[in-house]
Amino acid sequence: MNFMSTRASQLTPYVAGEQPKNADYIKLNTNENPYPPSPKIAAEITAAMARLSLYPDSNSTELCAAIASVEGLSADCVFCGNGSDEVLSFAFYAFFDTELPLLFPDITYSFYPVFAKFYGIPVQLLPLNEKFEINPADYHTPACGVIFPNPNAPTGMYLGCDDICKLLEYHSDKVVVVDEAYIAFGGQSMAPLIKSYPNLLVVRTLSKSHALAGLRVGYALGQPQLINALRRVKDSFNSYPVDRLAASAAKAAVLDTEYYQRTNGMVADTRGRFVDAITAMGFNVLPSTANFVFASHACMPAVEIFAKLKERGVLVRHFTAPRIENFLRISIGTDEDMDRVVEIMREIVG
Repeated sequence: MNFMSTRASQLTPYVAGEQPKNADYIKLNTNENPYPPSPKIAAEITAAMARLSLYPDSNSTELCAAIASVEGLSADCVFCGNGSDEVLSFAFYAFFDTELPLLFPDITYSFYPVFAKFYGIPVQLLPLNEKFEINPADYHTPACGVIFPNPNAPTGMYLGCDDICKLLEYHSDKVVVVDEAYIAFGGQSMAPLIKSYPNLLVVRTLSKSHALAGLRVGYALGQPQLINALRRVKDSFNSYPVDRLAASAAKAAVLDTEYYQRTNGMVADTRGRFVDAITAMGFNVLPSTANFVFASHACMPAVEIFAKLKERGVLVRHFTAPRIENFLRISIGTDEDMDRVVEIMREIVG
C-alpha cells in the first residue's frame, strides 16, 4: 500500500553527487575543499562537548556575531542555518509568493527548481547566452523575486557587481538572492552593499570555503527585516537548526580568516594551472571563479570521458541536461591530485 501524499509523490528530488563508500577515488565531483579545516576548530568542539546536555542557542548568537565582525555588519544582519540549502529553503518560503514567477537561469544550481516546486512557486527560467553567461537585461521583467549563484553553478562564471546592482534597483520591491557558495575562490562579494540595498540577501555556505561540508552550516546576510523573516520561518519549522558543536566549530573557522585566505588561494592557483593543462589537450573550459571548472572536449563526448575517468579512479560530475550534456564539472583538488588527473586525461584524450 502506498501511504505517500499526492504532494510528495509529485516531487522531483534533488540528486546529489555520488559519495563513494571507499577512498580509492580522486573525488572531484562534489566541489569539496581539498584542504583540512582550520586547526583551531578541534579545541572548540572539545569544549562544546561538555554542554551537549543543553539545547544550543536557537539563533546561534555568537556565531552570527563572529560572521558579522568579519563582514563589517551588525549581528542582526546575519542568519545561520543547517547548511546553505536550508537557508535557501527558508528564503524561498519567506520571500517568494505565487502571483508572479521567480526568475533564475536555465542552467544553474539544480536545487532551485526543487524548492520552487516544493513551495508551489511559479518559475521563469531565463536562458544563459551562447557563452553561458547570465544576461542581466533578461531579468528586467515582473517577478516575485530573483535568485542565482555567483559564481554560477555548474558553469563557474561570475556576474559583476554593477550588473547585480541594476537587478536590485529594477526589482527594488522584491528580494534578490545572491547565492555566494563559491565566492571565496574568486570574484567580489555583494556583502559590502547590503547596507545600500534592503532587498539584497547574500547566502553562503561553510562547506566549500571553510572545508566544513561535513558540519552543515550556512548563513545569510541581509538587512534586519530580511533576517527577521528568515527567523520567523525557522521558528515555524525547527527552532534549533545549528547544533552546539557545529556553532562552536563554525565560529572558530569564520574567525580564522588568514588560514582560509591561504588555502582558498592555493585552490585558485591550482585551478589556473589545471585549466592551462587541459586547454592544451583540446578542452574548452569556461572562465571560472569557483573551486571547479566546467569543460568540454572538442573531439570526445563528455559521457565517454566521464566513464573512462571513473574506470581510472577519478570521479567528476556529468550532467545530462540540454546544452550542457557535453560538459564535465571538475572540482579542484590538491596539486598532487590535479597533476595525476592531468596525466590520466592525457591518456584518455591523447
